[in-house]
Amino acid sequence: MLRATSRATARPALRRLLLGAAASVAVAGSLTAAPPAAYAQADATGLPSPAARPGNGPDRDHLTVTVRNAGGGADGTFKLYCDPDGGSHPDPGGACAALERDTRSGTDVFAPAPEDGFCTMQYGGPATAHVTGTWAGRPVNAKYDRRDGCQISRWDRLVPLLPDMKATGKG
Repeated sequence: MLRATSRATARPALRRLLLGAAASVAVAGSLTAAPPAAYAQADATGLPSPAARPGNGPDRDHLTVTVRNAGGGADGTFKLYCDPDGGSHPDPGGACAALERDTRSGTDVFAPAPEDGFCTMQYGGPATAHVTGTWAGRPVNAKYDRRDGCQISRWDRLVPLLPDMKATGKG
């Protein structure tokens, strides 16, 4: 059975509840603040210097993408870094977004097409790509071509990490 409380007895309880909540917020706020060392290493933008940012050490995820026979100026070897996005890749932001979109726990974004898959017998051109490096903390050594529908689909899933062959006129 619920019991009605008077205003006089409810106010001290409410005050204790509010004071307790305020103290909790103050403690949580102090725990999430950046350490003084992060401020000491800030660059002109107020952000931590690139060397102090998470993921910028020697173990940072990075990829090297080598593209051949794609045409339209898409051939070459490009470096890619994500978070922050950079490198010599022509579209680091788009490439990192494509990788992040397909990166899920328990899956390999660079996995080959299934051996027992049914693939359309179409030829997507002579373009090839080789991606090496580290992604999501795992080594990458993946080769791509456009010899059939499965391989074309696998390639297109990673555009713009790999060049858009429709844009180059060869796919």
